[in-house]
Amino acid sequence: MRFGKIVLTFSVSVFLITARAQEILPGARLMSNYLPLVQGKRVAVVANHTTLVSSKHLVDTLLSVGVTVKKIFSPEHGFRGDIEAGELIGNYTDKVTGLPVISLYGGSKKPKPADLSDVDVLIFDLQDVGVRFYTYISTMHYVMEACAENNKPLIILDRPNPNGFYVDGPVLDTAYRSFVGMHPVPLVHGMTIGEFAQMINGEGWLKGKIQCNLTVIPCKGYTHSMTTALPVRPSPNLPNHLSILLYPSLGLFEGTVVSVGRGTDYPFQVFGFPNFPDKGFRYIPVEKRGASLNPPYKGKPVYGIDLRDYSVNYFLDRREIILDWLIYSYNNYPEKDKFFNNFFNLLAGTSVLRQQIENGLTPSEIRATWQPALEQFKLLRKKYLLYPDFE
Repeated sequence: MRFGKIVLTFSVSVFLITARAQEILPGARLMSNYLPLVQGKRVAVVANHTTLVSSKHLVDTLLSVGVTVKKIFSPEHGFRGDIEAGELIGNYTDKVTGLPVISLYGGSKKPKPADLSDVDVLIFDLQDVGVRFYTYISTMHYVMEACAENNKPLIILDRPNPNGFYVDGPVLDTAYRSFVGMHPVPLVHGMTIGEFAQMINGEGWLKGKIQCNLTVIPCKGYTHSMTTALPVRPSPNLPNHLSILLYPSLGLFEGTVVSVGRGTDYPFQVFGFPNFPDKGFRYIPVEKRGASLNPPYKGKPVYGIDLRDYSVNYFLDRREIILDWLIYSYNNYPEKDKFFNNFFNLLAGTSVLRQQIENGLTPSEIRATWQPALEQFKLLRKKYLLYPDFE
């Protein structure tokens, strides 16, 4: 199997895409479109460190123009974005604003009626990366449900999807529904968080098919034909544009014995395991506070593949999840019965992908089985798009 380097350099590609990203205004920047909806009202904000208006946090911005912000709800990774994946978070008071922060990634993933009793309207503004198992869309689902149940309007400030230029992967089988996959959509759904919210409402996916009183403030200048370099990392282990583009393909490794570089300076840009064939590259995972306290194979040499020379244009041209790396790793792991763990089917949203890999199917054979469901989803997706599509 060839893991060749791409001729176009990553640095040049990032420069070109970043220049394009500067022309895009996320919903939060278009304040005249939503300030009239919140002025004179008691506001709660679902936010984290990506919730920026230019370089200033949305919560600080709202407070500075006299909006009454009552509280903050925070998702996985916390309000300041320094909590590692999967770590449960309790409620606390934000030291900067003095506002209460209610965790939606701890004992409860859904705002309680008491949490909303002193609130008139909610604002949701999180930078998503367009992958089904990235949990911000699950948080949004529960926020929408709580708003619908408690008659609270919800304003979503939309942001570009850096993986919004394609649709791919298995569509979730609802038998494998979990917080890392709640909706019958492909692994890469090709929608912004605002478009996805409209689909949740339109398809009746909230409990009892209730409807959320939803307003989406779209981005300006975005289309699904582009990818965008984000101004800040969306979570601790997605530190740059390349890691975000690799995330749909490498994220599946979290359901296996394979390390994806947690505990290094380049998570989701490498992969390997201690007895991987020596290709001349190795790394040693260590504790990284705020990102990975106990990474797989901590303190042990890991041999693997370095993907840091891949270009952005490679992903723009290919527009698909890359299964080759997963299949290659499985084929080179000596104890096949120990390669997958129970988390893999939840990430994949199906038991079929694991079976296909174990049965020796090629990437093209696997992809062919996805196509009927993908074509159906693409037709459904068209109903909810807010921006020009890639096809």
